[in-house]
Amino acid sequence: QVQLVESGGGLVQAGGSLRLSCAASGRTFSVYAMGWFRQAPGKEREFVAAISRSGSSTKYVDSVKGRFTISRDNAKNTVYLQMNSLKPEDTAVYYCAARNAATMIREEDQNTYAYWGQGTQVTVSS
Repeated sequence: QVQLVESGGGLVQAGGSLRLSCAASGRTFSVYAMGWFRQAPGKEREFVAAISRSGSSTKYVDSVKGRFTISRDNAKNTVYLQMNSLKPEDTAVYYCAARNAATMIREEDQNTYAYWGQGTQVTVSS
């Protein structure tokens, strides 16, 4: 079992930045590959970014490439999502998720993640 708690969301103007954090407790954090997903009003939840257990591999959805950076600190049991050059279309509830996976396969598939946080709201005004 692992418990996930996101923080760092808020209201920001277009072009601004936010850094989301996801703190994990429970089992050893380093056994989990981590992902960030988001759900905008009236839309399905979508993949944003993923990072491997060690942090050596990452993947992003095309719409955030070059603007968002996922990272992790296994000593602090935390995964981050640095979001720069934010756009109004980035407005959503952002969720972090964990899965016990040794490889970066199907990391965009939310059904492969066993644990989820409660989400944090990100609102980008134009």
